[in-house]
Amino acid sequence: MLNRALPSFRARRTVATAVLAACVCVGVGLLFLLFAGNREAELAQVHVTDAWNRVVPLIRQGPLPPVLPRGDVEAIQVLDAHGVVAASTPELVGGPPIATFRADDRNVRATRTLCPPHGLRGCMTVTSYKVYQPQGVWLLYVVAPRVPWYGTTADLLFVVGASLAVTATMTARSFRDLTRAMAPVNAIRAELAGITLTDLDRRVPVASDYQEIKLLAETVNDTLDRLETAYTRLRRFTADASHELRTPITSMRTHLEEALLYPRDTDWPKMTRAVLAGVDLLQMTAADLLTLARLDARTSLHRVPTDLCRLVEAELERRTYRKKIVEDLAESACVDCDRLRIARVLCNLLDNAERHAASRITVSVRVEGASVVMAVADDGAGIPAGQREMVFDRFTRLDTARNREAGGTGLGLAIAREIAVAHEGTLTVEDSERGACFVLRLPAYDACSAVRAG
Repeated sequence: MLNRALPSFRARRTVATAVLAACVCVGVGLLFLLFAGNREAELAQVHVTDAWNRVVPLIRQGPLPPVLPRGDVEAIQVLDAHGVVAASTPELVGGPPIATFRADDRNVRATRTLCPPHGLRGCMTVTSYKVYQPQGVWLLYVVAPRVPWYGTTADLLFVVGASLAVTATMTARSFRDLTRAMAPVNAIRAELAGITLTDLDRRVPVASDYQEIKLLAETVNDTLDRLETAYTRLRRFTADASHELRTPITSMRTHLEEALLYPRDTDWPKMTRAVLAGVDLLQMTAADLLTLARLDARTSLHRVPTDLCRLVEAELERRTYRKKIVEDLAESACVDCDRLRIARVLCNLLDNAERHAASRITVSVRVEGASVVMAVADDGAGIPAGQREMVFDRFTRLDTARNREAGGTGLGLAIAREIAVAHEGTLTVEDSERGACFVLRLPAYDACSAVRAG
């Protein structure tokens, strides 16, 4: 089944504007025509009343001329008590009575529409008046044009013309404005359609005519900036990951090929330990890559209120370290966190400190205002100020720490930074008297009573 092309936004809005304008014009036009029709009907009745006022005194007081002036009505005819035409306007002279109806006994006036009255053409409104005379009841017929509900033809033509003009004008203005408004959107769409992985530096044009479209273009450009940054980061990460994985694989392959070439000269236990060390490194790297992928996907955290001091104490008691650990913990420091993730941050910071410390590692937890601060400091060589942000890049090893014998996958600090960000916190390197000092700051949690590290 073929998909039918959807109508454009501009076409739908233009048609909607035209229909709305037409409906409004029809409504207003009908009201105007009803008003005009009532006005013409009232005017016709005024003319009939004027004719009655002119002729009745002539009937009662005399003399009644046989030919009456027409005035503002179509025709006038007077019948005496015997039903004989006594007077009329020129067009009815010598003719028969134009009508035979009269008002009933309770009224002196009756009105009917005759098509046509005798001696005249077309449908007209005839009003019959009873005039009481000594010799009997005389009849006065006054003929006026029949007034349609819309008034006059001129009123109808005016309303139709004005409605068409207003509808056409509003439709044209709507089409013009929508075309002008949609032009930047079409430009944005065209630019987005041309962006590929090879030219992620392209940006959509920012129009300044409409605030909403300007904000849309700026948002799209911001999204493209983030996309370019993420793609560049992913490409660099992929290259680094392939390099990091290739190195242990190459080392293991070399050991195995050398053992196969010289089986009798090979120290098999030593070779096996070397291969296992490479496997361990591969396993740690794969696990860290999986952790980073989950953090990048912003998987949900299992937050629970936790006393960070108790969590640090439990983690330090669980593990053994080659360097001396100095604890400086507050009595209580409560945070709302994922315990396993924060424990991973502590372990990564302790592993990094142990690789670079000379003899001692200091772990402290304190409360500073609305934040809980955990610091891990070592007494090693430290990190230059210009390189303190670089250590959080993935697969980054500073020149003083490139020796692989120190261990590590180059992802521990990057993972720790991502976990801190996921908790609305920060992880930075701050100044210290000696060595490096990594500081984790997390939002403090108020309800700290009865909270255990678990």
